[in-house]
Amino acid sequence: MLRFHDPYWLLLLLVIPVIIWNYLRMKAKSSVTFSAIDNLKKIKPSRSLYYRHVLLALQCLAVAALAVALARPQKGKEDSKVITEGVDIIITVDTSGSMRAEDLAERGKNRLHVVKEVVKEFIKKRKDDRLGLVVYGEDAYTQCPLTLDYGVLLKFLEKCKIGMAGENSTSIGDAIATSVLRLEDSNAKSKVVILLTDGRNNSGLIPPETAAEMARSLGVKIYTIGAGSKGMAPVPARDFFGNTVYQKVPVDIDENLLMHVANVTSGKYFRATNKSSLKKIYSDIDKMEKTKVETFHYMEYKEKFANYALAGAGLIILYIILSNTRFRKLP
Repeated sequence: MLRFHDPYWLLLLLVIPVIIWNYLRMKAKSSVTFSAIDNLKKIKPSRSLYYRHVLLALQCLAVAALAVALARPQKGKEDSKVITEGVDIIITVDTSGSMRAEDLAERGKNRLHVVKEVVKEFIKKRKDDRLGLVVYGEDAYTQCPLTLDYGVLLKFLEKCKIGMAGENSTSIGDAIATSVLRLEDSNAKSKVVILLTDGRNNSGLIPPETAAEMARSLGVKIYTIGAGSKGMAPVPARDFFGNTVYQKVPVDIDENLLMHVANVTSGKYFRATNKSSLKKIYSDIDKMEKTKVETFHYMEYKEKFANYALAGAGLIILYIILSNTRFRKLP
């Protein structure tokens, strides 16, 4: 960034039109009287004729350079210092077998596929917050610890598959406990777990209610999401001939439990019945859990007038030399 400390000196640039006007006026007045100019017309013009305006150009450039130098041009370098009150977020995703149901979007996209698409958008919106990923089914484990490297997190998210943590049951309590333990040593201003499931707790060592109390004692807020349409959901299966067929399976989400977990930890429960509602849920959570950022800007300037002053002085010296040698005028 370039600025002028004393910009009023730039008014000297108005002298340049005066110099040009005076040059043209003097040129019009200068003349030599001859009785006849027929012979003069036969003389080939000297090369110096083509450079007759050099002195005028040197004068104008010298004035311009000195005007800029007196205005004190300064080049600035902007720096900023950002202070953040970070948010640590664990994204907890159900990967049990029931996530094969295809009721959140068009056929061919199961619940986990849709969840991964939406969570990916959520991750890309975050800035300056540490995010982690926990997956669960029969078991629960950390797929990716808290990190600021969202690229790595997205790669781990992409690798999530149905059944990777067991697919025959759902251990919501263990998933909450695993997520909370990942936040136990966090010094973040806000600690959050976003837990998504499409079923009810029917496995694991730790009851969800106990895990919720653990979260509250550690200051962890839990947002719970029930993912699944109302009533029956289509689940792909293979028939005797290996063809894909769809079976209707009841949607069984323990909403009372999810509400209880959210309320105990000062969080909130959401219900997603399709992709658009799921996107809105993550968008709403994104707005509620924004990092507070305080930014300080300062500008450091470096003087640049010396370059223009030297250029102006050099042009003046060159003008004096040329006007008294190569382009010297006869009296």
